[in-house]
Amino acid sequence: MKTILALGIAAFAGQVFAADNLSPLFDIRSYGAKGDGVALDSPAIDKAITAAHGAGGGIVWLPAGTWLSGTIHLQSNVTLDLSPGATLLATADPAAYDQPEPNDWDKYQDFGHSHFRNSLIFGEGLENVSIVGSGRIWGKGLVRSQPRDTQPGQKVVGNKAIALKQCHNVVLRDFSILMGGWFGILATGDDNMTITNLKLDTNRDGMDIISCRNVRVSDCTVNSPYDDGICLKSDYSLGEPRPTENVTITNCQVSGYDVGTLLDGTFQKKQIYKHGDGNGGPTGRVKFGTESNGGYKNITISNVVFDNCRGLALETVDGGQLEDVTISNVTMRDIYNAPIFLRLGARMRAPEGYPVGHLRRVSISNFVVYNADPRYASIISGIPGHDIEDVKLSNIRIYYAGGGTKEQAALEPAENEKTYPEPWMFGEMPAYGFFLRHINGIEMNDVEVSYMKADMRPAFELDNVSNVEFHHVRAQHEANVPVFVLKGVDNFVVQASPEIADAKLAHVEKKSF
Repeated sequence: MKTILALGIAAFAGQVFAADNLSPLFDIRSYGAKGDGVALDSPAIDKAITAAHGAGGGIVWLPAGTWLSGTIHLQSNVTLDLSPGATLLATADPAAYDQPEPNDWDKYQDFGHSHFRNSLIFGEGLENVSIVGSGRIWGKGLVRSQPRDTQPGQKVVGNKAIALKQCHNVVLRDFSILMGGWFGILATGDDNMTITNLKLDTNRDGMDIISCRNVRVSDCTVNSPYDDGICLKSDYSLGEPRPTENVTITNCQVSGYDVGTLLDGTFQKKQIYKHGDGNGGPTGRVKFGTESNGGYKNITISNVVFDNCRGLALETVDGGQLEDVTISNVTMRDIYNAPIFLRLGARMRAPEGYPVGHLRRVSISNFVVYNADPRYASIISGIPGHDIEDVKLSNIRIYYAGGGTKEQAALEPAENEKTYPEPWMFGEMPAYGFFLRHINGIEMNDVEVSYMKADMRPAFELDNVSNVEFHHVRAQHEANVPVFVLKGVDNFVVQASPEIADAKLAHVEKKSF
């Protein structure tokens, strides 16, 4: 009992309680768990969870040790508590995992988004459930993908550290994940979720928040060189286009260092893609998409650091409405593609007849970017007949690597309406700062772009853009290289911008200045 008391736990009349709120405590060792990293402990953990749930709720305690596990089944009103020194270790034995369940709508999203039970920790339709504590989830035995053509009866290893489907009142707090498989956290259709003070150092997506409402993500550090860090999506896995809405992401960091080197503090770059090759370098980043037929509404992101990864990406390409988004106080360093990427497309991974969506009312402010990829600029692009609407950028500083050529300045990027949305879908950009296309209503205030190495491309290229205003814009440029290239632009205004004469143009078919 001495050790238990040191952890803030007390005993009364033979029953063990957590001292903070007198919740019953269920020690997994009392249910047969060994903690030696050899014996499979998930059956014992499940027994402890069932006992806690049967008692009306409680804390299932994993003390220090290595707890080898297959699928663990969460239940309502239960907290899974990973103590300091506790490691929940994913086995590589397929027999220890629940198998992927059928999903009638799995053709509309990747296999990993369509199936939930094949996970290390799984919960569906639960309420008042938490995973807390400063211990670690090590997805050593999890796989990073699974084929759709798995044969009937064939057992497969789990591919997610945590999967929560249609739960509400969820708390994930304080633990770390090393190598989370395809997803460190896959949250689909969950409401009222708090994710705070997590450290994810993983080999694919850090956390995917899909078709969820009322979500708060704060004080998290996510290192994910091979896929996205913090990713909002809205897919069709629930059989309906449910939006992701009312989400805050704040005080977080995303990066793309070698897997494991965030948690060990060495921040290595030995195993990841090098700057300049065709696949775009490490991923990391905060992204909306790609699955997007439910859309995104009422999202705010603030105080986020991007380090050695890709830039911010807001994408709706499957018919969803991306609207009412504000993003502020972001710093980026060593960015391997577009620092800012807004894409409205028509991939239409949705039931037949689904209409093209909208991307509108987005505000981005207080951005500082150093050493951004010279190939792609920042890109805001709709498609013919479907404009991005009402975008405001303010107090933006982007320092690109530079080195663009006159040949690049003459490029005319293809529309690629149905292509998977990534900045390289257009190839190298004809502008070094911003490439703007198919937009109705964009305003830039106090925006500055510059470069480290001489760049022979204009700072801004606008193609089929209307109702555009530039106020106090600064743009480094070489002699005889224009700041602006305008193609099919209506209602263009530039004012109070050093070295750029004020101008109001009702219509411009083609003009450079």
